[in-house]
Order: sequence, then C-alpha cells, then structure tokens
Amino acid sequence: LPQSPQTFKQLLMVGGMDKYFQIVKCFRDEDLRADRQPEFTQIDCEMSFVEQEDVLNIFEDMTRHLLKKVKNIDVADFPRMTYEDAMKKYGNDKPDIRFGMEFGELDAFAKAKDFKIFNEAELVVGIAVPGANSYTRKEIDKLIDWVRRPQVGALGMVYVRCNEDGTYKSSVDKFYDQEDLANWAKATGAKAGDLICVLSGPANKTRTQLSALRMEMAERLGLRDPEVFAPLWVVDFPLLEWDEDTERYHAMHHPFTSPKPEDIDKLETDPGNVRANAYDLVMNGNEIGGGSVRIFDKKLQALMFDHLGFTPDEARAQFGFLMDAFEYGAPPHAGLAFGFDRLVSILGGQETIRDFIAFPKNNSGRDVMIDAPSAIDQEQLTELNLKVTL
Repeated sequence: LPQSPQTFKQLLMVGGMDKYFQIVKCFRDEDLRADRQPEFTQIDCEMSFVEQEDVLNIFEDMTRHLLKKVKNIDVADFPRMTYEDAMKKYGNDKPDIRFGMEFGELDAFAKAKDFKIFNEAELVVGIAVPGANSYTRKEIDKLIDWVRRPQVGALGMVYVRCNEDGTYKSSVDKFYDQEDLANWAKATGAKAGDLICVLSGPANKTRTQLSALRMEMAERLGLRDPEVFAPLWVVDFPLLEWDEDTERYHAMHHPFTSPKPEDIDKLETDPGNVRANAYDLVMNGNEIGGGSVRIFDKKLQALMFDHLGFTPDEARAQFGFLMDAFEYGAPPHAGLAFGFDRLVSILGGQETIRDFIAFPKNNSGRDVMIDAPSAIDQEQLTELNLKVTL
C-alpha cells in the first residue's frame, strides 16, 4: 500500500496510541489520470474505540469549519447516500448533487416493444436535461457524437423532446406512442421544455456512460457553480469487487476494511454483495476524503486474506507484522484521510489539483521543470549493481 500509511496507523492503535493525526505526503502507486498526481498530501487520522458515526461527525465538523473560515459559507446538512443508491441515481460513487438530472430507469416502459436495441439491453436508463428541448437537430447530433467518443463509449443515444403543449417527439416514434413517452418523462422527472437523453446496454457500463453525459450537460448549462458547496457522505461500499483480468475478487478499498457484521456470513455464499464499513466524503462531484472501520480481529483478517486469494504463507510474508501485532489484542479502530490538495482546489473554485501544487507532474508522472526522471549515468548503475536492458 505505497499510497497510504494504512498498516502503520493500525500498528499505532494496537500499540496504545488512541489517536493519530498527521498531514503527510503520499505516493500513489496507481494509474495516472488527468485529475491525479503521483504525489499528493493527506490529512490523515486514525482513532481507537470509535465507530463510523464518530469519524463522520469529526470530519463533518472539520469540513464545516473550513467552509466557514475560508469561504464564509454555512453548510448545515451533510446528507448520506448508500453506494448502491449513488450508482443507481447518478452512475457514480462521487455524485455532484448541486443539480438534479437523477437517472430514471426505463426498462418497464421501453422493453417488450419492437425496438430490438432496448429489448436486448440489460438496462435502459435516461436523464431529463432541463431546457434542452431548445437544442437543434444539429446540436443533438453533436451530442450523440459526444457519447460515441471512445472516452465515453456509448453506441448511440435515443432522445425525446418534451414539448410545451404536453406532447412528445422522439427519435424512436416508430416504436413508442405518446403514452410510452409520457411514462419515460415521469420516470426521469422531465418537464415541458426538457430533453430526455436515453442510453442502453450492460448495466454498469451504461450507468457510467450516462454519468459522463450528465456531468457534461451540467457543465454546458452552467449548473456546476464553483461557489456552491454540496458535501455528501457515500456509505456502505461493496467490500469486494470482481476483477475480470485476474478472475478473482479484490478489496475495493484495502484488505483491512471491516465488513458489515451482518454481512460476514455472505463472504462464503455471496461475496459480491458483502458491504463494507467504508465511507467517502464527496463534494461537488469529487471525493475529498475516504476511510473505514478497520478489521481488528485476527481470525476475521485471516478470512479476508483468504477471500482475496492470499495463501496463509503469502499473507504472512506480506502482512505478518500486522497479524503478529493482533496477537496482543487490538482495540476497535477506524480512520479517514482527506485529500488536502483536492480540498484546497475545490475551495479555490477549481477541480484540477495540478493548479494547486508547486511542482506538479504531467500525466506521465514526469517533472517537466527539472526534466525528471532522466537517464542514470554508468557510475550510479555500477554503485547500485544495476544493469539497464532496453
């Protein structure tokens, strides 16, 4: 876990430190994306004898204080949403709730007709874009081209115009009558003057595509006001996620995240539906902090390693120091880490953390200021007993 001092935090709790707090530089050993940096700063916290509610309350208070101090904004409400609801309503585990456009699932009204594309899809889902009925056919065609881009990956888009007189005009009028389209409008919350945009296909993939479209339309319509701050807790994440390449489950957060006690039995029978005691704080469509209640029982930790595909020897080789520490008894403990750079950028009205780091790296992890990494001279290679083979 090179991106997090996770195991060290837990060892401090086992060792009798009831609270841990630091602002620390981390290295992210993950794929780089446009909104990420290899190095980032965390506001990191771990506490003993606490539950999820304690952690959420502490960091709500901290966020509330910062918003008041920095922006002179009072935010009273930190709503909570389960991961399942976030994916169903927004197709995203870090939804921007400053605006609407919640997903409306249309399977009940779009299938069992003669439209083969919808009939064969796992999910048919749409959003109502406010005021977009004013879009010309040319503008809608450009929007269809946008969702077809490789970055989004949709095969196409069906649309419905919600006219001021209460009628509907769609790109699939051949297959659906006014009553069908009225049901689509009801499911998506569409009103007169709106444009319903509908995608279909594999459920998870289609939700991701529609989420991208939702954010794009919000950007075009000016609905993402940088001076409005809408925090949200997303809770009850899946404990495990299936990896198609390795054909096994991986920890969605990390191997030390505690499952919900009532879901532990499902590890044997239904591992994909085991929920974690994990939580993320989201603001304006960005994850600004995340954490979990940790596993503190040696038997449960061994069970978790087993379900992640570790043999006992592999688990001991990699995490034996933690398992040994648990032999002495570990207190219940939990924690959370805030992305400091991300939080500062959002408070500064931006979403690109590169603008808030003194010497940022590019998307290849390269420091263009000092041109690093650069070639290693032969003397250094000899000293380190290394050989470069290209």
